[in-house]
Amino acid sequence: MAEEKNSKQRHHRSMLLDSMYPVVALMLVLVACVELCDAATVVDVYRLIQYDISGVPFGSRFSSLNHHAASLSFQHGADLSRSVLILPLRELDIAFVQDYISQKQSLGGLLILLPQTFRPGYIGGGETQDGLRVLLAQLEKLLLHSNIPFPVYFAFENEETDAMLADVKKNDALGQQATATTGGYKLVISVSEPRKIASPTITNIQGWLPGSRADGDSNQLPTIAVVASYDTFGAAPALSVGSDSNGSGVVALLEVARLFSTLYSNPKTRGRYNLLFALTSGGPYNYEGTQKWLKSLDQRMRESIDYAICLNSVGSWDNELLVHVSKPPENAYIKQIFEGFSNVAEDLGFQVSLKHKKINISNSRVAWEHEQFSRLRVTAATVSELLTPPELLESAGSLSDTRQHVNEDSIIKGVKLVAESLARHIYGHQGKDIQIFADNSSLAVNRFYVKSWLDSLSQTPRVAPFLSKNEPLIMALKKELEDYTAEVSIQQESLDGIFTFYDSTKASLNIYQVASVTFDLLLLLVLGSYLIMLFSFLVITTRGLDDLISIFRRPPSRKIKIA
Repeated sequence: MAEEKNSKQRHHRSMLLDSMYPVVALMLVLVACVELCDAATVVDVYRLIQYDISGVPFGSRFSSLNHHAASLSFQHGADLSRSVLILPLRELDIAFVQDYISQKQSLGGLLILLPQTFRPGYIGGGETQDGLRVLLAQLEKLLLHSNIPFPVYFAFENEETDAMLADVKKNDALGQQATATTGGYKLVISVSEPRKIASPTITNIQGWLPGSRADGDSNQLPTIAVVASYDTFGAAPALSVGSDSNGSGVVALLEVARLFSTLYSNPKTRGRYNLLFALTSGGPYNYEGTQKWLKSLDQRMRESIDYAICLNSVGSWDNELLVHVSKPPENAYIKQIFEGFSNVAEDLGFQVSLKHKKINISNSRVAWEHEQFSRLRVTAATVSELLTPPELLESAGSLSDTRQHVNEDSIIKGVKLVAESLARHIYGHQGKDIQIFADNSSLAVNRFYVKSWLDSLSQTPRVAPFLSKNEPLIMALKKELEDYTAEVSIQQESLDGIFTFYDSTKASLNIYQVASVTFDLLLLLVLGSYLIMLFSFLVITTRGLDDLISIFRRPPSRKIKIA
């Protein structure tokens, strides 16, 4: 009888435990819902560049984020060491950011929201205010030359970020700064810590159009070089497309190469000059790629260069281009080059101006690409819309340098200027009112070609240390030169060792709208009470009060008798 009674009790307890499993499962689901009911929004974000110069750190030094959101509406003196400050460019106070960085105040992170008009490849309507472009340029310069001990990211405004920011501003204005106890929005970026990029390379691409000589030996002919630097540098490497600087120069070079390939494909119109086209890398780093490319040329070949034309930022000008030179304006070669440009510009209805800047041989720093030629005693000039040279690691693919601010008409005028002046020099038509590349002729500038390449480059970040040796862009540029020139070759060199770059340029930002801990605890208390009452009711109605009491009663201890 005793065994039968014990068996029944074990059976009842087994049934009770079985009945508890659905209840426990329900409780776990409800608890999980408390954690997961807050919908997450995922936004693409772009990290501020991290680099060193001779061991001195610059840029953002961290990448991971896991903090609550805050806005500029926070109360004075608030602790933001565990908050991500959201700054829309439209509301940015550059003095505030400068003070925060210079005073090294503690901040969990910084998220800068940019208008959609700054997105690479943006095609939609709406013009970007010039004031915003100036403000963004100031912000970029500040961030690039500072050592920032917290994560800094850029993102583009959208409905989700606008709604989040509105809520955060409202709470901050009421003094309800988001914390673990008050709730709010939590911003999470889970990425590994940045690592050094090992042995970053710069890649130069060159192609030839050999001229015609009576004895067939083109090696003895003089050479004219057309050069453009194609890589960029900006605050966010994943957004540094440099539509104008120097995407416009690259497009102009490719179109000049295409035009002369048509002329040189016919022996009757092949000129008695070799044409050398070079797309160089390392432009933002003191035109290091140009220097290494020039030094790699055979000395006789380098000495055969009559002059070189460097193209830099020719995509957003109206009535005037500048010809920058290092040799004095009275130099015979400089006078000849400038007169050729001036005559063509006059025929085309705009003007060019000569700007002379003497180089300092004792200083390795160069301001323009043509100065690398001048240091090797090769006559050269830079054609550009820029009045002053860009500073080192500046103005070479900034966040504001996007497709929307570049006009293909400007590039086409620049192409006509260079192509016509070269043709008149090569074929001896200086001073003559002749348009070899006239509109509606077989040698007309191809607007579709210019636009398509400009659109492509305006969607392609080109920061050299982040480009692989077989980067699709490099292969595409090589193929394009192969279509229009001969003996195309690639030269790959290591970037100067004083520069160190770090990876992790793009990430996904998860935005969670989280409830306060107080609310979570209250909800769990209510759910727990409800589940206990439900369980007790089920046991009493099915097994009786005694069974319910027996569940919570401590079982009698069993003493083991030792014989």
